[in-house]
Amino acid sequence: MKEVTVLELKAKMDSKEDFQLVDCREEYEYEIANLGGELIPMGEIVDNIEKISKDKPVIIHCRTGGRSGAICNMLEGQHGFSNVYNLKGGILAWADEVDNTITKY
Repeated sequence: MKEVTVLELKAKMDSKEDFQLVDCREEYEYEIANLGGELIPMGEIVDNIEKISKDKPVIIHCRTGGRSGAICNMLEGQHGFSNVYNLKGGILAWADEVDNTITKY
């Protein structure tokens, strides 16, 4: 599984790189804190697979990186994606290393 760090994600955002950011947490978690990604909860990924780009990098994140890592493995192993990246440490790492105003929960 390929990963990007929160500092790498921040650099991609700052340079306006073309990538898709997918938040696989639940809606209530997204409402607490989010990075502006497209919300597709973990349990709905397979039903929404067409929303995930195969043409550009896709960075998937959750709270700590566990759920998003499982989704990356599933997308690579079962659906042939080669462009997915797990956000190492998830939104908690973002709060620790990039933006301490993000609510930690």
